[in-house]
Amino acid sequence: MTPYLSMAAFALASSITPGPVNLVALNCGARHGFAASLRHVTGATVGFTLLLLLIGLGLYQVLQRAPLLMVGIQWGGVAFLLYMAWRLARDDGQLGMERPATQPSLWTGALMQWVNPKAWLASVAGMGLFAADGELTRVWLFAALYFVICYLSLGAWGLAGSLLHQHLQHPARVRLLNRTMALLLAGSALYLLEG
Repeated sequence: MTPYLSMAAFALASSITPGPVNLVALNCGARHGFAASLRHVTGATVGFTLLLLLIGLGLYQVLQRAPLLMVGIQWGGVAFLLYMAWRLARDDGQLGMERPATQPSLWTGALMQWVNPKAWLASVAGMGLFAADGELTRVWLFAALYFVICYLSLGAWGLAGSLLHQHLQHPARVRLLNRTMALLLAGSALYLLEG
């Protein structure tokens, strides 16, 4: 397998598998439609790519020297993801125009990646595998390849959510989706603590 194919396979496996950011993309698509979910997808992709680049450009060495920093990032990220799960679980499921719905945003998507333990683990592992020597060309190439694959993967989750939208016209169904997503989000956050 060529190094580029290996990079692409790693990026796809890390990006398409269920995780906190994917679940939020699914929920954004279901609640607000595909076009609106792309704000979250774009923010999450840019946020992850920036994190990946910083890891590749030297933060990797800092984290190796200060393992407690990585533990702090992991626990802070899990706390944030559990907070998001709690908010989803408490949502009343009303999609009507009587109250403004919180639209997905670029900033929330980007922030989610920075507090997402899965993103940190994928960045550290990926750069450790493919650019541990710090060769700039390889760091930038891996980041560019990852950007495209991450965007398409998260976009697929947003699209899947938008296809669910037609089944979510009743608040009880929206509450069921939100509580299911909240459980999955909490479960993935807790699973990441074990990793």
